[in-house]
Amino acid sequence: MAEKPLRIDVALPNGTVTVPASLSSPTGETDRGTVVIAHGAGAGMDHPFLVGFAAVLNEDGFTTVRFDFPYRVQGRRMPGSAAHAIATWNAVMAEVRARTDGPIWAAGKSYGGRMASMAAAEGMDVAGLIYLGYPLHAPGKPEKPRAEHLPAVAAPQLFIEGSLDPFIQPLSQFEEVVATCRDAHIAWIDGGGHSFEVKGNKRTADVIGASLAPLVTAFAARSE
Repeated sequence: MAEKPLRIDVALPNGTVTVPASLSSPTGETDRGTVVIAHGAGAGMDHPFLVGFAAVLNEDGFTTVRFDFPYRVQGRRMPGSAAHAIATWNAVMAEVRARTDGPIWAAGKSYGGRMASMAAAEGMDVAGLIYLGYPLHAPGKPEKPRAEHLPAVAAPQLFIEGSLDPFIQPLSQFEEVVATCRDAHIAWIDGGGHSFEVKGNKRTADVIGASLAPLVTAFAARSE
């Protein structure tokens, strides 16, 4: 897929940070809208999982935009303030709206998806949200769920989740949280972990990411 590099300014309290992004157009004649994709806490926008995921979406007729959060530009390994991530989502969405037509969906791996949900709860306008492994709580700490804001999200939400993901155990708690959302659906990956790895089914990260894209295409078709 042909990628167009972008530079997006994000206004933060301590100054403006310019983050990199990559826009890829549909590979065919169909233009179904745009999926904006954020990375997880431990990897950037060029992780093979996200590249593989985006490539299939391009084949399915979507423009995709992948981007980095400011903390990676600043050389930090771990995320900082959630407010900075929310500001980044809003800046990226404004840039995407200026460059593309049609509906826009927000997708994110783990942390990136959770930050999208927080931005949406505060009013970020999207056609829908896709979570690639929503991190409900830190592994082993179900008593500290990150879910208070989810009922405030107005847009449809798709939770793509591995059934063995330690970030959503016990599953009953996770299902109860999703039930509090206005319009939400879970797509289970049986035996999948947090990165959708399945024991006994060895696949590279790009192949795993690509395998999830059809779920997003089906989800997006609801609004077509």
